[in-house]
Amino acid sequence: MLTGKQKRYLRSEAHHLNPIFQVGKGGVNENMNTQISEALEARELIKVSILQNCEDDKNTVADEIASGTGAKIVQIIGHTIILYKESKENKKIALPK
Repeated sequence: MLTGKQKRYLRSEAHHLNPIFQVGKGGVNENMNTQISEALEARELIKVSILQNCEDDKNTVADEIASGTGAKIVQIIGHTIILYKESKENKKIALPK
């Protein structure tokens, strides 16, 4: 689990990022989880946007992506999810203790 301090730090780091994935009518699938995993390995911190036509609840979508990729949910704001996963090879973000 992430501490409050770590979440605050990650939120400030994610502020300037644009969403690089969109979840639409089809919801979350295996292929999307694979692509998100690869993006997390490269970047560690990403935003995912949930489109208006998505039939699933935003919390359900966030949970599905988190469990499918092993990422941690930093925050859900409106229709945007911020995800963090420590990279094995491209470690860029040093979390506060």
